[in-house]
Amino acid sequence: MERLALEQLLPDMVKWRRHLHRHPELSYQEKETSAFVAAKLKEFGIEAVRSKAGYGVTGIIKGKLPGKTVVLRADMDALAITEENGREYASQNHGVMHACGHDGHTSMLLAAAAYYSSRREELQGELRFLFQPAEEICPGGALGMIAEGVLEGADAVYGLHLWTPLPVGQVASAPGPLMASADEFFIDITGKGGHAGTPHRTVDSIVAAAALVTQLQSIVSRSVDPLRPAVVSVGTIQGGTAQNIVAERCRITGTVRAFDEETRYLIRQRIEEMTASVAASYGAEAKIDYLVGYPPLVNDEAEFRRFFRVAPAALGDGVRVERMEKIMPAEDFSYYVKEIPGCFIFVGAGNPAKEAVYPHHHSKFDFDEDALLHGAKVLVAMADSCLNE
Repeated sequence: MERLALEQLLPDMVKWRRHLHRHPELSYQEKETSAFVAAKLKEFGIEAVRSKAGYGVTGIIKGKLPGKTVVLRADMDALAITEENGREYASQNHGVMHACGHDGHTSMLLAAAAYYSSRREELQGELRFLFQPAEEICPGGALGMIAEGVLEGADAVYGLHLWTPLPVGQVASAPGPLMASADEFFIDITGKGGHAGTPHRTVDSIVAAAALVTQLQSIVSRSVDPLRPAVVSVGTIQGGTAQNIVAERCRITGTVRAFDEETRYLIRQRIEEMTASVAASYGAEAKIDYLVGYPPLVNDEAEFRRFFRVAPAALGDGVRVERMEKIMPAEDFSYYVKEIPGCFIFVGAGNPAKEAVYPHHHSKFDFDEDALLHGAKVLVAMADSCLNE
């Protein structure tokens, strides 16, 4: 097989990405996407192992020479969003859209697989190309694939995220905590309904809920160490049926974000304590359903240094390599780096000239496809560095 350069593969990356963009599939439903990936891997002469815990696919290349084992990961799922950007490659699956760049992640990893397949005779060690389903919805696809052994014997894991808040021509990461944990809470407050004109004969669930919402805002400001970033946000409060009826039930939902497990646990404890005490003080009852989501994503310090060392040479003078600030979105790549050393990297993909300005999860989201080459180069540079170390 002819040795392929990543620059040669950019037109294919664009073609693959646009095909996937036209045919998006939701989390846990990536049947056709995984079939497309498996077919491409077979075309490249790469063994493809199907996951039994969903629609994940792992491509495996074993070099002729012994060495380390490196895992490269991309996610494949789309979102329940109706696309509104009018591109010729817009989604043909109404109500489903690749609004976060996972079509690009899949295409970059396919390019890396093709690149290494053309070099397998000189490859030292083993490469695993991990195409993961269901990143967007908890419990996520990472845990199932880890349970099947995708990390067994591996020395390092690397992943990327196309990121329109960063301009194309910039890549960034950070050592240690990079992305937050993401937990959710659902609080149901039950009082005693009745006529709004006789409130003394009722227990107003809305008043109790309003008091609780106010109290929850004090957790970050008064219970959490101010040097540890955290978020407690109430997203919805729902109760009542009419203006002259005291509501018997009211529901509060929200999200919690933190960068370390101690803070994460403290916030949960305070939410549960406040919910019980505030409800009781109003004579109401409360039930809380607390969903523990993805843990914080913590990059390995040495692997971050590898990124800062190898990315500039791989990308050339036209691309800036930066250290970025922590961000509050979450990622189930966090599970991989809890198991083995690794690094998660953001690839700038924003460009006003190409209308790539909308935020992720927006109905008009798109990215500058030139970023695909930058991402593929970073993946290969990280893998080469580790394998040849």
